[in-house]
Amino acid sequence: MRRMPKIRLLTLALALALSLSGCASLRTQPPDSSINTLLQDRGGPSVEWSQMQNAPADQANIDEWLASPLNPDTAVRIAMLRSPKLQQEYARLGLARAEVLEAVQISNPSISLLRQNLSPGDGVQRSFGFALPLIDLILLPSRTRLAHADFERARFDTAKAVFDVVLDVESAWYAYVGAQQVADMRAAVSSATTVSAQLAERFYTAGNITELQLNQERAAASEARIEAGGAKVDAAMRRLALSNLMGIDSSQSQWIALDRLPLPVKNEDDATGLLEIARAKNLQLLAARQQVLVMQASYKSTKRWRWFGGSEIGYEREKEADGSRKSGPSLALELPIFNQGQAKLARSQALLAEANARLREAELSIENTIRANANAVRAHADAVTIFRDSLIPQREMVLARSQQEQNFMLIGVFELIQAKAKEYDAYQGYLEAVRDYWLARVELTRSVGERLPSDSAARENTPSVKDILTPKGGMEGMEGMDHSKMQGMEDSKKTDPMESMDHSKMQGMDHSKMQGMD
Repeated sequence: MRRMPKIRLLTLALALALSLSGCASLRTQPPDSSINTLLQDRGGPSVEWSQMQNAPADQANIDEWLASPLNPDTAVRIAMLRSPKLQQEYARLGLARAEVLEAVQISNPSISLLRQNLSPGDGVQRSFGFALPLIDLILLPSRTRLAHADFERARFDTAKAVFDVVLDVESAWYAYVGAQQVADMRAAVSSATTVSAQLAERFYTAGNITELQLNQERAAASEARIEAGGAKVDAAMRRLALSNLMGIDSSQSQWIALDRLPLPVKNEDDATGLLEIARAKNLQLLAARQQVLVMQASYKSTKRWRWFGGSEIGYEREKEADGSRKSGPSLALELPIFNQGQAKLARSQALLAEANARLREAELSIENTIRANANAVRAHADAVTIFRDSLIPQREMVLARSQQEQNFMLIGVFELIQAKAKEYDAYQGYLEAVRDYWLARVELTRSVGERLPSDSAARENTPSVKDILTPKGGMEGMEGMDHSKMQGMEDSKKTDPMESMDHSKMQGMDHSKMQGMD
């Protein structure tokens, strides 16, 4: 009967330890909805984390998406299932969870056993002890609250990482499509200069141009071929970067992308309004604020309990040599004589100061970046307008007048080819300006941390390079010219190949203001 209270006390201590450890348990990974809610509130996609760890269940859908020309939305949907970068972020979240779990768990209880042989003939003395770290028990509720607060910060960080992957894929898509358009235009210019060089060979043979003029045409053709080759390599590298972000391997490398980019939106977002959105919803800013809250709570807890570093509470039972037993609770307090927790307090204070500094840095960086990116977007949009409404119509007019002058033998065919090549350069600059606009817009979205309000506006597309290069009748730019009769400059009544160029497909280009150039 006397042993029952002791057994109950031991059982109660064990039950207390187990229950407290259970209170501190957290999931090793957050549920999908935990991250997806943050993403969907910011215009991002949902992520099926379970499929990120295994082969995608909808591989058939991926194959179907790759069978059609790839657009930004489709590229993002594939990346959400296959992106290695996204898998890395998910693994980092697991590491963060492990650190949180370690922070909230109390130290394991300790058991002590002692057997002492007393003087000869006095028998053996035995003792048993059970102890729990007192400071862990006291701080467990506080640590649990801190762990959940830190988990919220990790949730913001993970959602931001996913959103960054989405924007990286979109940026890579714009960069690849733009690079491919540039490569196609450089190939067209190379073809035109090659025709010019071949024609120069025939003119030189006929004695109509000097050796200097011949080598000038040859050099121009060589430079154009070099530029075309470099543009082709750049497009291939951009394609590889997009494939890597989507998680597409070489066996699925036959995919194609849409051959045109959307035009800029008509009304850009105001930077002041974007700043208000960022202050409320930017995930980087929310994570920095949450980190400050965590460090503040940690500093207060450290400052309050720094005196009880190695204290323990427990239960001891002792059996004397004569058979009598003694038992009861025990308390071991650490005397803060040499170590008064100064280092812990200083570390906690430094971490709080660092968190505050990071928050101020994030606020300043986001505000300045939004203003700079908004200005960049507007500058690129203005450049697109100048190309569309001024430079391209001007180059078209120059080409038309050059054709007329060449027909009347006022200029040579080489000047006409040069005018055509410069028109190609204007088109290329226009396409590059559109590409740069969308790249800048992606960075503006990244700095805001949410889809821009103007994203919902309907947009038309730019013409494709094929639309630009394919005139009526199916001729391919300068390659459609008939030079079979051009042994000299005497044939001035040849058909005008430039008049067959169809520029009506240049959507969004208003040339009505160019009437004065006639």
